[in-house]
Amino acid sequence: MLFNIAAVVGIRWLAAAAHTGPGSVTLWLLAAGLFFVPSALTVSALSRRFPQEGGIYVWTRQAFGDWHGFLCGWCYWVSNLFYFPGLLLAGVGMAASALGFAENRIAIVAISLVVLWIASITNIYGLGIGKWTGNIGALSTCLTGVLLIALGAIVWRHSGSATPMRILPEWNLDRLNFWSQIAFAFGGLELAAIMGGEIRNPQKTIPRAAWMAGLAIAAFYIAGTVAILVLLPPYRVSIVTGIVQAADVAGTRLGIQWPPAAIAAAVCVGVTGQLAVWIAGTARLPFVIGIDHYLPPVFTRLHPRWGTPHLSILILTGACTVFVILMQAGENLRIGYQLLVDMTVILYFVPFLYLFGAAWRCGERLSAAAGLLVTLLALALSFAPPPDVSSILVFEGKLAGGFVVLAIGARLCFQRYRS
Repeated sequence: MLFNIAAVVGIRWLAAAAHTGPGSVTLWLLAAGLFFVPSALTVSALSRRFPQEGGIYVWTRQAFGDWHGFLCGWCYWVSNLFYFPGLLLAGVGMAASALGFAENRIAIVAISLVVLWIASITNIYGLGIGKWTGNIGALSTCLTGVLLIALGAIVWRHSGSATPMRILPEWNLDRLNFWSQIAFAFGGLELAAIMGGEIRNPQKTIPRAAWMAGLAIAAFYIAGTVAILVLLPPYRVSIVTGIVQAADVAGTRLGIQWPPAAIAAAVCVGVTGQLAVWIAGTARLPFVIGIDHYLPPVFTRLHPRWGTPHLSILILTGACTVFVILMQAGENLRIGYQLLVDMTVILYFVPFLYLFGAAWRCGERLSAAAGLLVTLLALALSFAPPPDVSSILVFEGKLAGGFVVLAIGARLCFQRYRS
């Protein structure tokens, strides 16, 4: 359950939802009903039928064949090259804002890399140690939510809300683009199933943990968004540092100094735990694909002492290190952050097309139909540029061109190692 909370809950989505306005509460509810619940049903059904190591890759391969299984696993693995830098940028950016060094890019990059490698190294020692990084991170994330919600409730009781709570969303371009992100925020339940071979009784454990965590996750997102809107009007909420902004306002109104620093510390620990569980799950994908001889054999090597796919973990972490550095160049922080998120969404949702397609073939028609509809909508809306983008053509070209290049690379790799 803690693994799922650490994998799914993204602190940064609270600020993005609050920036969109109180209508995001309705979007959270729609995403929970039309995407999150179908995901839980689908993961539960497929993990019972195919409980072995590999999860979504195995499910797709069984339903559609080897090439589609490879493409699904490839997109899922590569998406994390974009997801991890975005996650680090948001988490460390919040802490930097609270501690007063938000403009120091060198410090932000350095701290981001330290967090990344802590999450990586603990997983090399095996799940006996690595799972505690994720568990502590999940508990820290819960603490962040509890603090934020408590501060919002106290301020609401004493001085009312800074935002009129009109929960019907405004359907403009910015809101449409955010819909893909809000659905993405509910992704992650499938991650634990990738490690099915290392979970006791996965046929029962994975579905039960998914539903228990699901209730907590939905409550976290909805109540946390409302808490930020109580403290700040939407136009003042930064999509990167909005949670720290809200904590600072709450501290000022209540005459206390500690909320921003406490929130920043909890966010950093939570991000470390989130990275740890994603590295643990994602590194198993090339390991399983390598066993099927569709990737170089280096991915299949296990550590002689701890029995973990250590080289797969190190390759993933090394590539993310390069992306953390490279993603600091180019457009301004707002557009660069948006581009990073959208590229992640596009790559990440392609495997979900396969996930729900496999569920359809296995007889889970209703949940598969709902999940496919939301996934297709999210993919289409990912191409909607933010209002302040400097060049729509360049923005769209980066997204589409980047995906095409990665898909071609997947095909070449598949043909090379299959032969």
